[in-house]
Amino acid sequence: MTVDRILPSDEAHDLLDLVTELADRELAPRVTEYEQRAEFPREVLRTLGRAGLLGLPYPEEYGGAAQPYEVYLQVLEILAGRWLAVAEAVSVHTLSCQPVAQFGTEDQRKLLPDMVGGELLGAYCLSEPQGGSDAAALTTRAVRDGDRYLVSGTKAWITHARVADFYNVFVRTGGPGPKGISCLLADRETPGLTPQAAEKTMGLRSSPVAQIAFDDARIPADRLIGWEGMGFTIAMSALDSGRLGIAACAVGLAQAALDYAVGYARERRQFGRAVIDFQGLGFTLADLATQISAARALTLHAARLRDTGRPYSIEAAKAKLFATDMAMRVTTDAVQVLGGAGYVADHPVERYMREAKVLQIVEGTNQIQRLVISRALARG
Repeated sequence: MTVDRILPSDEAHDLLDLVTELADRELAPRVTEYEQRAEFPREVLRTLGRAGLLGLPYPEEYGGAAQPYEVYLQVLEILAGRWLAVAEAVSVHTLSCQPVAQFGTEDQRKLLPDMVGGELLGAYCLSEPQGGSDAAALTTRAVRDGDRYLVSGTKAWITHARVADFYNVFVRTGGPGPKGISCLLADRETPGLTPQAAEKTMGLRSSPVAQIAFDDARIPADRLIGWEGMGFTIAMSALDSGRLGIAACAVGLAQAALDYAVGYARERRQFGRAVIDFQGLGFTLADLATQISAARALTLHAARLRDTGRPYSIEAAKAKLFATDMAMRVTTDAVQVLGGAGYVADHPVERYMREAKVLQIVEGTNQIQRLVISRALARG
């Protein structure tokens, strides 16, 4: 199904046409093979980087494309419709560049051209085995030792573990609570930084996720982003943007599931006619199409707030909540439309359903999004 998009410029229209062509050529033919082998498509990410797609929202002076977030999210949506693991990789990498881009020193920002160009792949180390949603309670400790920090602890559920070139590591440098948290930028070769075995995940099998152990890992003091005690502010700022990225991925995945289900329902015949002509199934597809459009509108509304410098944190939480719950419903119903055929790997809808689940969990579970929204309502 062709999505009728309203974009801010002719340049944005040309960009989305380029992304669609690139995704159809480089992503769609590879996804099944890579997912079956659980192999990370590092060269695909380099290709996207060389095409300028890993730095879309960042300033041109740092190698970015200075595109509005509204446009960047629609790029993610297109990528997710072909290969969710790649779209999620772009979202996580873009999130991983934000601490340096927004809070880094001029020396640290010298790394940005290689970051946004895709030569350096990023990861975001916030969650821990005993603390995911309660990020302010993290226990990974960093102790200043001359011109370096010694970091000890374990991070969990780290996308791009084992393949990343740099890690944003959120550590405790002070007392308990959010004011004791700082952010350090670590290279993959940092002594004492050891990615563990990859997790065996339900979906997104081509996206490596693992714990990372820090055993007195030695990170230079000049890799402190911002100042000590600023880490929680950095983390939450980046997560607001990251939630919009996941919402866009959810919209793209759901659109792919709907398109496949509609195509199947037009071709599949029972009782002498196409099954899409049965009102029960046709109405189901109509509801799915409406939910996708609503999620897309909510996500782009939050992006436009961000682009104009207005508060968007609550709208980002709403978009992430609605879009990812929607994607879970749409992909589940897409399997149902195909019946038994939807349950086998010959059709991609079973993969879409497995992949949709993680979107309700990453960048803050949907229960946390409800907490964020309800607290805002209570404050008035």
